[in-house]
Amino acid sequence: MLKTTLLTLIITGGLLTTAHADTELTSAQQTEMLVAHNKWRGTVGSPALTWSNGLADTAQAWANSLKNDQACNMTHSRTAGLGENLFWASALMYSDGTSQVQAINAEQVVNDWANERLNYRYNSNSCAKGKACGHYTQVVWKNTSEVGCGKAVCADNSQVWVCNYSPAGNYIGEKPY
Repeated sequence: MLKTTLLTLIITGGLLTTAHADTELTSAQQTEMLVAHNKWRGTVGSPALTWSNGLADTAQAWANSLKNDQACNMTHSRTAGLGENLFWASALMYSDGTSQVQAINAEQVVNDWANERLNYRYNSNSCAKGKACGHYTQVVWKNTSEVGCGKAVCADNSQVWVCNYSPAGNYIGEKPY
């Protein structure tokens, strides 16, 4: 028997802790994350993002804090001036009580956020009633120029991915593109 759960949140904000090398995104994952973001941005004519090691350090520090200090509960980092998307995936749980980390890749994380485009109404600049679309609008926000991301695997084999964006998006009354 297999049970999985996915959850995403959009946040702005900030508390930092030291990043641990064993949980940081690999160079290939960083590239995959950037390519996935830019694919979605290209669909609406937003300029391509560049990777920021500084934003990645901030994102990794928050992922580590969520893991080490908050039992992987999704909470806002409140880093001033940055946009932030969070992605959480449960562990794979088996009927014998064992668990393992899901094989999640960077493209899946970005696609999960960007698939909220189905809930976004450009003409009214709003989400469909009762639906989320803020992850999508942050991914494609035209004035955002940099992204950096991190991830952590929690004690229960769940995982959290964090991306920080600069400048932040999702300003009330402004369209993302």
